[in-house]
Amino acid sequence: MGESVGDCSALLAEMDAFRQGFGQPALLTDALRSALLLRLTGDDRLLTSTFGGLNWVCAFTSKQEYARYLLARDEQGGPCRFHTVFGWRLLDILVPSVPGPTGVVIDVAGATPMALPPAVEEVA
Repeated sequence: MGESVGDCSALLAEMDAFRQGFGQPALLTDALRSALLLRLTGDDRLLTSTFGGLNWVCAFTSKQEYARYLLARDEQGGPCRFHTVFGWRLLDILVPSVPGPTGVVIDVAGATPMALPPAVEEVA
């Protein structure tokens, strides 16, 4: 599978469970708390992409998955900075700091990516 940044086995198992139709959101959220790689901009900011009118953060479960992403974007030759962060920090601190609705895509260029759309805010 490639060099993992942490034990992502529970996260990968939950992602697989969702693809098979029996995943549980609470278990997926708990599993997402493992360490992930995030791409940084040249000035050490979290890189986000816009697609479908939403912001997306790409997170990776291993250096191999990150390398696949860079290869798919034809960026494997240049400096591509990343940071290792626990998923709880991504979900609780980083994603809410991005202006506008922001989702997370895990292993976007891999064989089995998963998109977690932005949370819907409840109107009181």
